[in-house]
Amino acid sequence: EIVLGRNVHTSCLEVTEPDADDESTGDKEAYMASVLARYRKSLIERTQHHLGYPYNLDFDYGALGQLQPFSINNLGDPFIESNYGVHSRQFEVGVLDWFARLWEIEKDDYWGYITNCGTEGNLHGILVGREVFPDGILYASKESHYSVFKAARMYRMECLKVATLVTGEIDCSDFEAKLLANRDKPAIINVNIGTTVKGAVDDLDLVIQTLEACRFTHDRFYIHCDGALFGLMMPFVKKAPKVTFKKPIGSVSVSGHKFVGCPMPCGVQITRLRHINALSRDVEYLASRDATIMGSRNGHAPIFLWYTLNRKGYKGFRKEVQKCLRNAHYLNHRLREAGISAMLNELSSTVVFERPRDEEFVRRWQLACEGSMAHVVVMPNVTVGKLDQFLDELIESRSVWYEDGVEPPCLAADIGTENCSCPLHK
Repeated sequence: EIVLGRNVHTSCLEVTEPDADDESTGDKEAYMASVLARYRKSLIERTQHHLGYPYNLDFDYGALGQLQPFSINNLGDPFIESNYGVHSRQFEVGVLDWFARLWEIEKDDYWGYITNCGTEGNLHGILVGREVFPDGILYASKESHYSVFKAARMYRMECLKVATLVTGEIDCSDFEAKLLANRDKPAIINVNIGTTVKGAVDDLDLVIQTLEACRFTHDRFYIHCDGALFGLMMPFVKKAPKVTFKKPIGSVSVSGHKFVGCPMPCGVQITRLRHINALSRDVEYLASRDATIMGSRNGHAPIFLWYTLNRKGYKGFRKEVQKCLRNAHYLNHRLREAGISAMLNELSSTVVFERPRDEEFVRRWQLACEGSMAHVVVMPNVTVGKLDQFLDELIESRSVWYEDGVEPPCLAADIGTENCSCPLHK
């Protein structure tokens, strides 16, 4: 049974019309200021107990406050200036060029844009694949992000779910069987660079080898790489496999509000320029070209991304990735040491462990859960001190949850027998 969050209607802030004398007395302004002050206080508290979702909350964009008074909108194609002059295309294209270098594709060979979120990146990448191969079949592992299957429904695409290994990585033997059963149709493949729950990285090279072994030539498949979180972390992990356009991939997307740490949802989508012509349409009203999912796009987001990339650069990101991985290993070790089932994939900072029995505990630490599993995503703002506080509370709470002979759940089927600490496997 899926446990849903609380109904917000029970605590929403009603919008009320100002009284006639509010302008002179200032009562309305004072009321709104008090509401915002309380809200800010709650944000501080919630930020201190945030472990389950992959958002880097360690940032300082005070220098960009001066841009808040402007309605910055990058409507249309990032590379073709619109008649609307309050835009940030110069920042957007600079960011796109940085990611193009990271994923090894020349400026003249790529097209991309700053999306409103990671889901939009997946929607766009899969749409490009569908336009390249209108009769293609979408293949995605069952542990792919929900937006991949949303795209299949939106575009009325035939979609085949591929089995996964216990790590969460795509099972290429099942992928091969499904390819062979559908050799008459082109393949559109979603490859996960970090799955949502387990942080598993699909083996891109093995996926390509499987396609080639099934006699799918490079002109009969399209690969979209969903790198929402780890797509920006993996390039800075020693000996990690590369996501690069030197391999036969069609597009890559990442989120900007996750590892980078933007204060608003955003993302980056890069595809091959030759593919985008199937989507784009010139729009006289814009004096630009339409090839994105959304029309209006947040013009502030590219500036935040540009600011962070300039401040941190490759060296800064590498340092933060190493910190995240180190702290994730620390958390995994402490959990196992305490007799708690836990798993950490090799190329990940997502630690999977047994789901807490108390939903109030889950809400307090904002844990993401699925079935008998919960996870902590170790981001740059997650310190060892915060992990120790979480562990102390978890261990203390478990002593109550599992008293009187109550046993913790078996997670062998979810994370493997070697990672399960239930009475049967410890």
